[in-house]
Amino acid sequence: MHLRHLRLLDFRSWPLLELELEPGVTTLVGRNGHGKTNVLEAVGVLSTLRSHRVATEAPMIRSGTETALIAALAHNAGRELTVELALNSGKANRARLNTSPCRRLGDILGVVQSVLFAPEDLALVRGEPAERRRLLDELLVQRRPAHGGDLAEYSSVLRQRSALLKSASGALRRGRGGDAGAALDTLDVWDGRLAQLGARIVAGRIGLLEELRPLVVDAYRGLAPESRPAGLAYRFRVAAPPEESELTDSELVEAVLLAELGRRRQDEIDRGMSLVGPHRDDVFLTLGDEPAKGFASHGETWSFALALRLGSLELFRADGIEPVLLLDDVFAELDRHRRAALAEAAVGVEQVLVTAAVGEDVPDGLRGVRHDVVMTGQGVGRHSGMTVSRGTSGRDDGVSSGDGRDGDGIGDDVMDDGGNAVPDSEVET
Repeated sequence: MHLRHLRLLDFRSWPLLELELEPGVTTLVGRNGHGKTNVLEAVGVLSTLRSHRVATEAPMIRSGTETALIAALAHNAGRELTVELALNSGKANRARLNTSPCRRLGDILGVVQSVLFAPEDLALVRGEPAERRRLLDELLVQRRPAHGGDLAEYSSVLRQRSALLKSASGALRRGRGGDAGAALDTLDVWDGRLAQLGARIVAGRIGLLEELRPLVVDAYRGLAPESRPAGLAYRFRVAAPPEESELTDSELVEAVLLAELGRRRQDEIDRGMSLVGPHRDDVFLTLGDEPAKGFASHGETWSFALALRLGSLELFRADGIEPVLLLDDVFAELDRHRRAALAEAAVGVEQVLVTAAVGEDVPDGLRGVRHDVVMTGQGVGRHSGMTVSRGTSGRDDGVSSGDGRDGDGIGDDVMDDGGNAVPDSEVET
């Protein structure tokens, strides 16, 4: 699949971006902090309904505005589809598919599919379990959008159940046992729903991991042939977990979760929080017999993070899908061998979007069409803009950016708040 057009309206530093895209490589070059990563983030949000950088929508909505809009024209499986996502401050987000309002945000999942590799991916190896859970869940959501509904409902159940436990715990500490008892009367109902949804989530993650694991192991071997072999295992956080291969049976997982909820109930009441469920699980990464976290060298950590993303790319390809590959300012961080391996993997991808602070950091085979991203304006009026660059075909590539809502995208100028060309002397570099 590939994107034909991307539109951003009041998304982070972009008051407006209208970017025409084609298959092949597009490179966005600009200094750090000038807004190039925001463009890739927007594509990722359309793919997964999540940002790889922040947990809430607020930072993605341009200061002084109430709504940020991300829209794209996507060519997917022989069809062209338009998809829009409105991120709203203080109210529900909204989505449109082919101009028709969607009843649920999840209805747009699967229209845009992408794999992102960014410096933040080191946290997949070094970071907390939430980073690795998110890797699996985002892949599942793109391959099987119904998983997104399970995740959203599970999060809602978890919030309400945790609020119930916190209320009961507080009432007991204050000596108000009657209030605590009333709060806990419905706990069995919440336990049943959490176990049911949690079992589907765990079974989905295990099924995905069984497919992903050999692809990641092979990718790591190619990136670091002299290193120890990589391994991935699901860590199901219950007292007596079944074998991983058994966790694809959602009925079995549901029964195990219900038993664990019963066993830990008093602990949960005492602490006022939910201690059982897939929100506590992890993907255990190993190198040889040792955990990768804490034992991997810096180079091994980069290789493992990159292998996880390359494995994800191959997973889509096994499904007959060519996702958009998003490479966010990673080439400057990689040594020559890893840079060449990533470039080789990217060459055959239908569409690649690359960001770099210095254009020369990007391997020659991935230069493609180049656009320069700059920051203009002062104070609250600072915003990102994009010059119109010539592509490898010699044509002018359509870009409109800045606050000029009706800019025609012609010429090599950056636009100011009125849609006028900014002299070179006033552009921040």
